[in-house]
Amino acid sequence: MTVRSDNAPTRLTVRHDGVTIAVSRAGRGRPLVLCPGLNCTQADLSELIGLLRRDHDVVTFDLRGHGFSSAAGRYSFDAFLGDLAAVLAAVRLPSAPLLVGYSLGADLAVHHAAACPDAVAGLVLIDGANPLPEPFLTDADLAEFRAMARDEAERQRNSGRQVSLSAEDILALGLEMDVVRARILDQYAKIEQPVHMIMSRAIAGGSGAGRAPRHNRLWRAGVERLVRARPDIAASWLEADHRLVFTHAPDIAGIIRDGHRPDGGPVS
Repeated sequence: MTVRSDNAPTRLTVRHDGVTIAVSRAGRGRPLVLCPGLNCTQADLSELIGLLRRDHDVVTFDLRGHGFSSAAGRYSFDAFLGDLAAVLAAVRLPSAPLLVGYSLGADLAVHHAAACPDAVAGLVLIDGANPLPEPFLTDADLAEFRAMARDEAERQRNSGRQVSLSAEDILALGLEMDVVRARILDQYAKIEQPVHMIMSRAIAGGSGAGRAPRHNRLWRAGVERLVRARPDIAASWLEADHRLVFTHAPDIAGIIRDGHRPDGGPVS
């Protein structure tokens, strides 16, 4: 696959595990692969992708059941991890890329880098891959999260945004991510490449009521736990909630552009 000289995206499909993954590539410069999160498509990330293409050769894609990728019979962390691995195996990049992941995509990036240490030059993790000291979803949260999952699934259906996951799929993945993040410090221990985290200060919003204060404190505590274990990991905090990738795309692009030297090392 080659990048067109007019900088319009080159599109292809990657077939694996019974699904078809929609991939696009455009831009010039250092290779960068962007992995979206749950209920998030390439189209949703269009502002950030456009900014990154000014300085990077950007590959991005839709996870199974999202955007222009096909639906699947199963949605799990390991299945999504397989989607990322299949895309990286299929594209022909001139050198190991900077791997950028948002939310669930950040967790996928960490697990892929831990399993394939020579496959990436560095990681930028946007509001995900957080080694939480305790589960994000407690029994007290389940009823509210189940209702949120139903609302999200209905919103996706009504918006025409082509996300195939059901409310049950979203709920199951939320619970699975607590398990994944409880163990993710072991994955970080296998990574020697530079890691830069870009995190929201209020992942659950700025409300002082309900679940938000606990979740915001827990989110901060997870990053502090990681930095204690890995002082070499940089963390940038944005005054935002979990929608930061949509509301603060220029800030995120600037951190990615300025926070890493061309050789992949962090700027001191």
